[in-house]
Amino acid sequence: MPSAKLKNVVNSHDDPIFVQSLGRAVRVLAAFQGADGPLSLAEIASRAGITRSAAQRIAHSFRELGYMRLSSDGRGFLLDLGILDLAYDYLRLNPLLRRASPVLLELRRNVRERVDLSLFDGQRMVYAARMQSKREMFFATLIGNSVPTFCTSGGWAVMAMLPDIEVDRLLAAADLRPVTPRTLTDPQSIREQIALTRQNGHALAVEQILMGEVALGVAVPGPDNRPIAAIHIAGSLSEWQPEEFRRRVAPLASEAVNAIASS
Repeated sequence: MPSAKLKNVVNSHDDPIFVQSLGRAVRVLAAFQGADGPLSLAEIASRAGITRSAAQRIAHSFRELGYMRLSSDGRGFLLDLGILDLAYDYLRLNPLLRRASPVLLELRRNVRERVDLSLFDGQRMVYAARMQSKREMFFATLIGNSVPTFCTSGGWAVMAMLPDIEVDRLLAAADLRPVTPRTLTDPQSIREQIALTRQNGHALAVEQILMGEVALGVAVPGPDNRPIAAIHIAGSLSEWQPEEFRRRVAPLASEAVNAIASS
């Protein structure tokens, strides 16, 4: 799910100091979001909304700089290690992640379930730290993976800290497609979960993103007391009843958020 900022790059023509060529280059990198494999120049051009010749020049430049490479069969392009270097530096220099890392490690030791930290980015929650349990799929373990805000425990926790008018705007703009057969897509049902989250201080989501999973989320506030992230703890319904899971992990998740906020 591309970020709102990347989606808006194409609409920046009226900004007098916006570098249009840089915007096109960023759209080429963003073209790989959600791709299932290498992309041809025609696919890059189509996804980035640029001409094929522009895609060719930009892709060549990124290859020279170490940010893109040819696939093994030479028929398409993939992102290269330079991108991972940038991601590492983002994570290394992020002050929230530096404060949160020891707290998340201790939380993972205590709950013995998957612990994640996701960053709030409007319509999506982007995973920036992931401490896995024994039950994981490949893509679910990757930093940078994102899930919709409207149907996740962390998303509900974040929205619970926002004024109702902002929640209404988020829901009005959301792509309310179900992720699982149990995903809540009715705005009023989502608002009810947000109300429960405000009452309880945490959100509990059952099979909203993954069947067989229960997840508890607590929002992490920023300096202005607006939500900037969320801690998620996820367990298996084959091992936990939802209310038992809530009683076990909610106090620990709340303590972790308080420790991060006060550090």
